Amino acid sequence: MTFARRCLSALLALSLTTPLSTPALAQREADPLAAVDPFIGTGGEGHTFPGAVAPFGMVQLSPDTDTTCVIRDCYSHAAGYRYEDPTMQGFSHTHFSGAGHSDLGDFLLMPAIGTVDAVKLEPGDAKQPGSGYRSRFSHRNEQATPGYYSVQLDDAHVRAELTAGARVGVHRYTFRSGDEAHLILDLRSSLYNYPGKTLWSSIRLRPDGTITGSRQTRGWAPDRKLFFAMRFSRPLTNHAFVSTETDVTYKGFQGPGRGSDRLAERSGRALVGRLDFGKLDKPLEVTVAISSVDEDGAVANLKAESGGFDAVRNATTGAWKQALGVLDVDGDAAMRKNVMTALYHSLIAPSVTSDVDGRWRGPDNQVHRAEGYTQRSTFSLWDTFRAEHPLLTLVQPAEVNSEIIRSLIASQQVSPDGILPVWQFQGRETWTMIGYHAVPVIADAYLKGIRGFDATQALAAMIKSATYAPYGGLADLPVLHYIPIDHEPEAASKTVEYAYDDWTIAQMARAMGRDDVATWFDARSGYWRNTFDPKTGFVRARKADGSFREPFDPTAINYGSDYTEGNAWQYSWFVPQDQAALFDAMGGDQAAVTKLDQMFDYDNSKLDYSHAEDIAGLIGQYIHGNEPSHHVAYLYDHAGQPWRTQYRLTQIVNSQFKPTPDGLAGNDDLGQMSAWLVFTALGFYPVTPGSLEYAIGRPFVRRAALDLPNGKRFTIVADNFGQSRPYIGAVMLNGRPLERSYLTHAEIMAGGELRFAMSAEPNYKWATDKHARPFSASVKR
Repeated sequence: MTFARRCLSALLALSLTTPLSTPALAQREADPLAAVDPFIGTGGEGHTFPGAVAPFGMVQLSPDTDTTCVIRDCYSHAAGYRYEDPTMQGFSHTHFSGAGHSDLGDFLLMPAIGTVDAVKLEPGDAKQPGSGYRSRFSHRNEQATPGYYSVQLDDAHVRAELTAGARVGVHRYTFRSGDEAHLILDLRSSLYNYPGKTLWSSIRLRPDGTITGSRQTRGWAPDRKLFFAMRFSRPLTNHAFVSTETDVTYKGFQGPGRGSDRLAERSGRALVGRLDFGKLDKPLEVTVAISSVDEDGAVANLKAESGGFDAVRNATTGAWKQALGVLDVDGDAAMRKNVMTALYHSLIAPSVTSDVDGRWRGPDNQVHRAEGYTQRSTFSLWDTFRAEHPLLTLVQPAEVNSEIIRSLIASQQVSPDGILPVWQFQGRETWTMIGYHAVPVIADAYLKGIRGFDATQALAAMIKSATYAPYGGLADLPVLHYIPIDHEPEAASKTVEYAYDDWTIAQMARAMGRDDVATWFDARSGYWRNTFDPKTGFVRARKADGSFREPFDPTAINYGSDYTEGNAWQYSWFVPQDQAALFDAMGGDQAAVTKLDQMFDYDNSKLDYSHAEDIAGLIGQYIHGNEPSHHVAYLYDHAGQPWRTQYRLTQIVNSQFKPTPDGLAGNDDLGQMSAWLVFTALGFYPVTPGSLEYAIGRPFVRRAALDLPNGKRFTIVADNFGQSRPYIGAVMLNGRPLERSYLTHAEIMAGGELRFAMSAEPNYKWATDKHARPFSASVKR
């Protein structure tokens, strides 16, 4: 009996005694929050934050350990908090989760004690305790769980607790008995600093004791406006609004206090407030709401979630239990923590951006109103179209995914350029990264049956984005059928990414009966061929005269060169719509496998990538810390050697993920790195969003069950699971042998059971036939 038949016989025997529908896992965790560690990724290059946030919440209330960096030095502190830092500067209300760029860190609060004259209004030097309002702390006295964070501030002698709702953040500060309590409100603090970043800011004390204000900045996103409203559980005894620049505007009245600082309102470019509360007999609670629209919007958001610390925390805890409870995982403790934390990180963005009344600020910097849905922003689409958004279609209700699509379309409708978001936050566009990757997000959702948005309007927005001549060299595409490097930087990457995006337009257009559009974009999806060099076997940058740019080094990585955050080794595999055709161009399946092996096994000892911030997690020329490599391990499936995919995935997961602060190999990029792990741990991955297929890898947990948005459950079981058995011997779907290396979306959504027989040896016969491989447009089944 062959090895494959032995595994299949074992699976068939198990199916006679094991129910196909598993009602509960053997070790079901009653509280999914217990397996989540928000500190994962806060060290190294993960760029995650440990603070409090609700699922997709507008407010990300988190500690900032240092905001004194300048421009590119801010990279290591892109999320405000870095685990290695010994001091804490304060707690601000907006953060990115795992971004490769820094910004936000709005409206920083920090408790202080002592007499009024002793309170310092500058953060001070981290190396000189007592030089400012920052405080030392210890990780021993720090705690984080979804929706909650706490820390003991050693110098301030204050226990700080944070929680957050959909549009509010709530602080709770416990001061020592007898200490005079103060808060510092620093409107100067930011996570992306350079001279003149703050264009204007304001702060005022309203008659009812509410403090409101605003900040207008030119950072990563130009001319960004954000407003806040703040209320306290105890009344102010005094306050000072101070400008640390000379060119200021004063408004309001002069009251008693420290001279001209005692104002009801102040505006300027460098404002800091001192808020005094006297001696307190109970913890001080501070509720802060934000709005990108105006102060009244912030006040309305504040009123909508005004229940206090415990009420907000309980509501958010319930929301996280529901969101994380869709996935049950039974596996090794470290892997379970990695996977559940990855799911948590995948549910932080896209974040809510509209106020409770539906108003939101768009890319035109004007105020609009979302009617009947919640507008969302924080779209890192070059990263998240790959796995983050496909994951959301499996773990979030259809209404949430529909709102995401409606938000993309609404943004396009009011964009001055008339195109879909590229990299957007709080409604403002940054134009960071390449491609028009809102397109595959929309197409994938539509093809999966998600509705609730205007498909005709969506298709028009997709076409407009793909044909907007001023963007990314698109003016040359209809003429040359590629992007020329002497006209546009990173041309090789743009050519292949545009080709994939165009393929997804064709898929959606055909499903809508628009064959004219489908034919047009099907042709464009083949333009990747015009940048592939058969002599070297690499995707390369071409000049407008048709010649490839010389000299050529496939290992060279330089920003603004032929490729985007990568080189020829990574980008030569990006033809997800037709990997079979790419392999044919490379010389066939075995040639592709040989080249894949060369990529993973490449000797980097003589290469220096220290100048490239995003190049992390190297395995040869495979770079797991950045997105262009994320699908590559699965490509052995497309070449008919899925056992090699299983081997490479084991290599990647074992070396790139740990349940520790430095446990992410690179930036989490708004959930993409995490979504990769969730899919991979379950045993499959969306190599080609829009194809309605998932390439099978191998599971990294014993059992998992996914509660789907349609009410059904899809269960994954790995028999004989263990580190010594990293290969798939055989696979069964709902009790029947599965002889192909892909699943369909319909099969998952139907519920049921996917069962793997794990083995110490590869199965060289499973899923090798061309028709047993994942989707390629040129292969007819």
